[in-house]
Amino acid sequence: MKVPLLDVNAQNHPIGDELRAAFDGVLSTGRFIMGEEVEKFEVSTAQYLGVKHAVGVSSGTDAILLALMALGIGQGDEVICPSFTFFATAGCITRTGATPVFCDSHLDSYNIDFDSAESCVTERTKAIIPVHLFGQSADMDACQAFAKKHKLIVIEDTAQSMGARYGSQYCGSIGDFGTYSFFPSKNLGGLGDGGLLVTQDDALAETAIKMRNHGMHPRYYHQLVGGNFRLDALQAALLNVKFAHYADYISGRQSNAAYYLEQLQGLPGLVLPSVEQGNEHIWNQFTIRVLDGKRDAFKQTLLDDGIGCEIYYPVPMHQQQCFADVVNHEQDLCANTELLAKEVISIPVYPELKRAQQDIVIDAIRTFFK
Repeated sequence: MKVPLLDVNAQNHPIGDELRAAFDGVLSTGRFIMGEEVEKFEVSTAQYLGVKHAVGVSSGTDAILLALMALGIGQGDEVICPSFTFFATAGCITRTGATPVFCDSHLDSYNIDFDSAESCVTERTKAIIPVHLFGQSADMDACQAFAKKHKLIVIEDTAQSMGARYGSQYCGSIGDFGTYSFFPSKNLGGLGDGGLLVTQDDALAETAIKMRNHGMHPRYYHQLVGGNFRLDALQAALLNVKFAHYADYISGRQSNAAYYLEQLQGLPGLVLPSVEQGNEHIWNQFTIRVLDGKRDAFKQTLLDDGIGCEIYYPVPMHQQQCFADVVNHEQDLCANTELLAKEVISIPVYPELKRAQQDIVIDAIRTFFK
């Protein structure tokens, strides 16, 4: 039996009638950009996350870019972010004309290390982007204290962690802006690209809403230069259907993760992911570390056994060619990140994963590490 890393059909096909009805509803209206479905999704997600404003946008990447633009980040500014993250975090900083400055991450949680971030602060530093990686919150108490100390803006990259909590607060609801992705592989996965930007600040929300649509308000009058960051009505309608099932999706991932943690304890050379005290982890990925230089051999073993797996992320941001001319950090500042890039690998944890499939994965891992 093959075990895929992710099976979107296993999630979407059982609610196919609901999704087709949503499609037909949008088709009948003839309104395909923004509109009632987007507004419904914004209201539902704002209530769920406990924020005043939710702004539907075209992708998680555009959510980060729009947040930076709405906050006036640009030429000459520096923005701190972890090197161990997906490219969009750093790429959006560069697209505004600002400079990404990369800091290290913790080996246990994979999330941003604020002690490392201290070494990145200069007089040009304007913001920090903590990434809630793989479905678990970064240390937001440390983040808020760091931001207050250095008078920095906080943009939470919550692309992988919608529904994860730091204490009683949802990830993305704590900083100046929170950003989310609905790429099909996410816990709340759309049938294409989509994203969300949230804030508690009325003025920031107003600016973001204007900039989402070319800075236009009212029609054909532009006080600001924005972009085309609008969310399609169809994507919003489909997300509205799936959002009604979201609690079950999260519960399924948490159950599967708990089984892995129970069954894979104590294997020499294998480090299981940790759940930081006070966090609710939603397991967008179940990412383990394979020690002693055996990660690539382990990956090949899984693939030979028909088990899906992926390395997130093999090349840290500070080692990417496109950032070669902008990176200026102390030697070994990202030592943990470089180690993680050589050791991490993610295994299937999606909510529709059957226990028999999990047992196949577990048996393969036990055999490798025996």
